[in-house]
Amino acid sequence: MIIALDRVEIGYDRPLLPPISLSISPGERWGLLGPNGSGKSTLLRTILGLLPPVSGKVLHPLGRRPRVGYVPQSHRADPAWPLSAHEVVLMGRYPALGIARRPGSADHEAVRAQLQAVGLAGQDKKPFRALSGGQRQRALVARALVAEPELLVLDEPTSEMDPAAEHALLHLVLELAAKRETAVLFVTHQISAAAGFAHTLALINSPAHLVQIGPAQELLTSENLSRLYGRTVEIKREGARALVWIASDGKEAP
Repeated sequence: MIIALDRVEIGYDRPLLPPISLSISPGERWGLLGPNGSGKSTLLRTILGLLPPVSGKVLHPLGRRPRVGYVPQSHRADPAWPLSAHEVVLMGRYPALGIARRPGSADHEAVRAQLQAVGLAGQDKKPFRALSGGQRQRALVARALVAEPELLVLDEPTSEMDPAAEHALLHLVLELAAKRETAVLFVTHQISAAAGFAHTLALINSPAHLVQIGPAQELLTSENLSRLYGRTVEIKREGARALVWIASDGKEAP
């Protein structure tokens, strides 16, 4: 294991959810699924050590916090931001460099290799703001992976992507993470994306005081999803694909 939660209650002044116990190991693919305002960001901040738990323990079996690579939501580049794609990806090396050391040839070579891995070879000198939305997300994946993380966190990175671009990005992440046995935590509110990506899911909804953790194949049922979202949700699997739709009967879930 690289990180574990032992009966952790998350929140600020009071718990948002029932106690949560989970453990993440190298190579595992986790999905954190729930509607907007369900507590996903609070749980993520607790896992990453940015927010102390209300109760319970966050355990680090490695004897330290794992190295984390972070891919945020779609990035809208500031027109005044002058950095190149290479310089943005190089940011991922700085935590390991420390304050005193400047990036060396090995760091720049790692950046070039990672840009090539995400399909941006030859784009390193291009201004980051000039990249397309999908290219910027690929560059941010490269920035996360160039740090050689033990845990890669995807925080709703495809929220503004069309389905084809979303599929391409997630497939790329799976391929690159699998080569390194990197654990991946994918935070999303998109059911189909979680179904196609994660082996294990945590379904959370703080207003409903709901937490369910287990294998994705077992948790992704119409009954569980209807309870999670508070309305009738239907899901049907066809091979590796999951077809999801919201029933139009106007009924509220039990």
